[in-house]
Amino acid sequence: MSESISCDIAIIGGGLAGGLIALALAEKRPELDVRIIEGGGVLGGNHLWSFFDTDILPEHRYLVEPLICHRWDAGYDIAFPAHSRTLDAVYNSIESKRFDEVVRSKVPAERIIRAKVGTVTATTAKLIDGTTIKARHIIDARGPGDLSTLEVGWQKFVGEAITVSGGHGLTRPIVMDATVDQIDGYRFVYCLPFDAETVFIEDTYYSDTPDLDIEVVRDRIADYAAAHSWQIAKRGHKESGVLPVVVGGNFEKYWNSTGADTAKAGLRAGMFHPTTGYSLPDAVRLAAAMPTLVDLDGKAFARAVKAQASATWGRGGFYRILDTMLFHASDPADRYKVLERFYTLSPNLIRRFYAGTTTIGDKIRTLSGKPPVSIWRAAGALLGLRKPKGE
Repeated sequence: MSESISCDIAIIGGGLAGGLIALALAEKRPELDVRIIEGGGVLGGNHLWSFFDTDILPEHRYLVEPLICHRWDAGYDIAFPAHSRTLDAVYNSIESKRFDEVVRSKVPAERIIRAKVGTVTATTAKLIDGTTIKARHIIDARGPGDLSTLEVGWQKFVGEAITVSGGHGLTRPIVMDATVDQIDGYRFVYCLPFDAETVFIEDTYYSDTPDLDIEVVRDRIADYAAAHSWQIAKRGHKESGVLPVVVGGNFEKYWNSTGADTAKAGLRAGMFHPTTGYSLPDAVRLAAAMPTLVDLDGKAFARAVKAQASATWGRGGFYRILDTMLFHASDPADRYKVLERFYTLSPNLIRRFYAGTTTIGDKIRTLSGKPPVSIWRAAGALLGLRKPKGE
């Protein structure tokens, strides 16, 4: 006979969004029986998440502070062929190992269920082994929904931590080094100095295709290190990924593709920055709202979560315009010019861009002046001469 488990809240997927919700409920609603159902052995998978201090509201800081592994107070660098700059900001990184440890310290071991999930509804989840999870609320926080409902480009990356003999000499992160060869679309390298000898190097591409040859990109990471006279003594943590960069699409179709009446979080809810693929600020905002939202009944809970996701999609409209410029108004080798111009703007505007809180004034300032690409192609892209799918 198949087992049945009942609880208050069941979170399907123990990645960033699901884990943050579990942490918020453990902190603010410890009386609730919250379960995490995760197919992998490590909550959070194999990832490194980074964010600026200004991405997170002070009242939400309790969610991320215990997770931080690295913090840099000396600003960060960007570099383009015709422009380089150091911007003042506090930057932080979270490693998935720490994420796993912190979530497990707050959620009892018996409430973390390692299992593959089959079907999910608003109140039940059927596991592949036949177990049924029954909950007052189910939150589906697995990967993306049906991306065919959206028009997307791709951000793909390979990252690797290397130990440099004698030290690398970096004192702050390089968030974007676009002086490298522009291969396979807009390419830049990202460097995080974990300590005096260890630097995490990530090679990132804004590409028309999701294809990723990890070993080829790892060779380019080695070439980047050699170009900086960094002699690699040891190669450590590795990660890779392919993220959607949303140009357009239909939010309702995307949401409904994984169940119209099921509450969702993270990529499955469309809660990520359309340009950067950056999901941590939205994941924190939704997690911080959960201790209150879970008091809603039945469909009202799913509607409230959907409303927050829909508001996130609405705020992303401007960023989808930038993505249209990036993918439809410029040739792949010239895409860097869109970002190069953007990084000449005010530091506060750039901070709000990453946080997903761009103001009307920011939008006007970003789009004013001569476009960094062909004015005719820019006008055609922005006027919708190439109409995004589903809109």
